[in-house]
Amino acid sequence: MKTSQTILVLALAVLVSCKTNETVTPPKEYSIQQFMDVKNIFSAGFSPDESKILLGSNETGIFNAFELDLKTMEKTQLTSSTEESIFPSSYFPSDNRVVYTMDKGGNEIDHIFVRSQDGTSVDLISDSTAKANFYGWSYDKKLMYYSSNSRNKQFFDLYKVDISEKPKEGNVFTSALMYENKEGYDPASISADSRYIALTKTITTTNNEMYLLDTQSKQMKHISKHEGNATYNPQYFSLDGTALYFLTDEGSEFAHLVKYMIATGEKTKVEEAPWDIMFAYQSRMGKYRVVAINNDARTQVKIYDQTQNDKLLEIEGLPAGDVSGVTISDSEEWMTFYVSTSKSPQNLYLYNFQTKDIKQLTQTLSPEINPDDLVEGEVVRFKSFDGMEIPALLYKPKGIKPGEKVPALVQVHGGPGGQTRLNYSSAYQYLINHGYAILCVNNRGSSGYGKTFFAADDKRHGNEDLKDCIAGKQYLQSLDFVDADKIGIYGGSYGGYMVMAALTFAPDEFNVGVNYFGVTNWLRTLKSIPPWWASFRDALYEEMGDPVKDSVALYNKSPLFHADKIKKPFIVLQGSNDPRVLQVESDEIVAAAKKSNVPVEYVIFPDEGHGFVKKENNIKASEEVLKFLDKYLKGI
Repeated sequence: MKTSQTILVLALAVLVSCKTNETVTPPKEYSIQQFMDVKNIFSAGFSPDESKILLGSNETGIFNAFELDLKTMEKTQLTSSTEESIFPSSYFPSDNRVVYTMDKGGNEIDHIFVRSQDGTSVDLISDSTAKANFYGWSYDKKLMYYSSNSRNKQFFDLYKVDISEKPKEGNVFTSALMYENKEGYDPASISADSRYIALTKTITTTNNEMYLLDTQSKQMKHISKHEGNATYNPQYFSLDGTALYFLTDEGSEFAHLVKYMIATGEKTKVEEAPWDIMFAYQSRMGKYRVVAINNDARTQVKIYDQTQNDKLLEIEGLPAGDVSGVTISDSEEWMTFYVSTSKSPQNLYLYNFQTKDIKQLTQTLSPEINPDDLVEGEVVRFKSFDGMEIPALLYKPKGIKPGEKVPALVQVHGGPGGQTRLNYSSAYQYLINHGYAILCVNNRGSSGYGKTFFAADDKRHGNEDLKDCIAGKQYLQSLDFVDADKIGIYGGSYGGYMVMAALTFAPDEFNVGVNYFGVTNWLRTLKSIPPWWASFRDALYEEMGDPVKDSVALYNKSPLFHADKIKKPFIVLQGSNDPRVLQVESDEIVAAAKKSNVPVEYVIFPDEGHGFVKKENNIKASEEVLKFLDKYLKGI
């Protein structure tokens, strides 16, 4: 027996020795141009005859509309914009006209355009200052729905367009007011017969109300009476118009699907999960119900056959990864969906319900990049200062030699109620490929982990959520492959605020900061929010603070007014047309840092808004960030 044990120990020793002496092969190093050669695509639905799919793609450098022939696999470019990104929304129900949206330079004042089959386009919105949202089609395919704040810039009214009528001279469509929004109600769903409109009214970020408008009787019914905080999100009506399906977290930490009977007011729970249900819808003829679940930063999709007692469909041959963006054709014969991972950008697939065949329609990763060189994110958790468990995503660079330690970044998402998910990011993979570990922290206040966790940082921003980020840094320091003395903080929008908060209020914690269009003066930002955010303003004030009533608290948490405390280098990237975080925010924090002789770099994009959509700008941004990190974090 002892002999056997001795042999086993020796064998293990040899095995360990072999592993220790293994040569670590570093991954190939790629340029940002190669990473940004990824084609970001999205589907905008099937053509009326279901022979083509409408696509949005940035392969030209900015987003344009394309259509893909499902038989020939030939892709045809429909729009040729070189200045503004075009985001296709839908084919017309009975012909190949296309609806798309477009703003100017990222100003978020979206207009709705109709592209005729001859290639000409017309703007549906005559008021250049108005913002519009496409709402889809009536069930009988005779009406187009959209919302616009042309009447009152604070609120969105609901309109309908009779598409069976020929447009007037100049290809102008006639719109009719369907619902006049005078009190800040947000239209959410319309019944198949156009009789009912489900609406919501925001109270706080964790509490809202839901109403049902009968367009025939003009009566508005409050259908979400409740106590405490709960959210309500209408999803769809039954085809016969007798029931409304909605998501709510009433009585639960997580959002679940509920059926509401319009005649009786009876509510029945349809589906729940130990995570938030993100959305639900049913196919045109009601055969299938699609449910998407936010499962620990991943998307889990379930498809039920409602004609077979809600039988859960098992689709064989699905590629590995997250399935999302499910679209079922009107005939219920076809389905498109995306598959992606944190190391693989989303690709579009086609599924036939009858033959069970699956076909990949796109190849979005650059052919110059070996997927084996990319890094899959890992879900991890760590304890914060008060014992609260904080979820995060860890990316470890490949090719790290035994004993080698690499610099690292704590990444913070926007929001503040956002969530970093296991999605592909060219910017992150570029930094990882060049030797940086990244920990994406879903600090308290993030969505996806229950309403208690979501509300845990209300009016405590820049304090407890910042301590979560510092705890993330400490977690990184505990890893044997991370250089404990070379850790920076990185984020955009609210994440950019967290960057500047860290450098200001905890100036010794992080070595550098990377700030993409982050808030630095809450007093100005909360006073200057766009007018179309009016229905959300009170909720935002409740979460962040009122710039009048809470001016002292907001002053104290604004990095600009404490910029003299900043010690460490940082870089700021800003779009000139940003309507949410004005350029002056970045101008002032940069000027303040220079006054204190703190190393700071500033990159402005005159043709971008809140988030960069043009490839050339994203390339420049990532290049500048890497040069900055190599200089001030790696020290090369």
